[in-house]
Amino acid sequence: MKLFYDPSCLDYHSLGHPECPQRVQATVEHLKASYPDWDWPRVEPVSVDDILRAHGKPHLQRLQVPKDFDGDTAYYEGISEIARMASGASIGGLKESLNGEAAFSLMRPPGHHAEWNRAMGFCYLNHVAVAAMVALDSGVDRVAIWDFDAHHGNGTEAIVIGMDRIRYVSAHQHPCYPGTGIVARENAFNFPVPPETEAVEHMKILSKSWESVLEFEPELILVSAGFDAYSKDPLTQMRLGIEDFKTLGAWIRKTRTPVAATLEGGYSEDLPLLVNAFLKGWSGS
Repeated sequence: MKLFYDPSCLDYHSLGHPECPQRVQATVEHLKASYPDWDWPRVEPVSVDDILRAHGKPHLQRLQVPKDFDGDTAYYEGISEIARMASGASIGGLKESLNGEAAFSLMRPPGHHAEWNRAMGFCYLNHVAVAAMVALDSGVDRVAIWDFDAHHGNGTEAIVIGMDRIRYVSAHQHPCYPGTGIVARENAFNFPVPPETEAVEHMKILSKSWESVLEFEPELILVSAGFDAYSKDPLTQMRLGIEDFKTLGAWIRKTRTPVAATLEGGYSEDLPLLVNAFLKGWSGS
């Protein structure tokens, strides 16, 4: 297993904000203690040219302006550079996956709410969308994006909508922030899950979403791995348990398609256990 992490992602925070450095720091420490033989490759920042595959130049300029983006998404000194490292980690993961390795990007900020020209929902650059565009331009013909975060990845859908070489598949709580992803359209396949749905029923919906990914017969699968569908997450009303995330990883292990995953949400103090379960299922450890 290749794990992409750089401590620069810990260099920003707001007091009381759920998307805090401790969530990633604790997860890194837990995984390094649990799997001392796993590899932690160096992270390189994404190039401006690669960012522009998924975002506009005005968006990059806006990231440099010292003004908050919305009530949830603050401006931080250096946030553009930190987000570029997170996108670079996702690109590193996709390259490793195409070389036959399992790869997980354990960085912050998350990315799937970031739109072509807008930072929102704790997200500044859309790491998975950038990685998908890089993959297509590198010769991969068909890319599937599987998003099991409890929130719909509105930014990812908005960036890739209408692209017949990409299929975006999301299973998420609805109603919930950001209020999108209610129906399927074009190459976006959405699977809304009502709040407080029992874990067994939620897993059935996730299974259908995974089947939609595989039906596309992709050459590469990128995963927006959010862990906020957990029963103890403070921001959602879902009921998945730790073992359910292990099951999601086990589904991935069964496919012969290259897979790279990127951390999105997950705000419970149990995040290290959730990520561990997912990677354990994926690696078969």
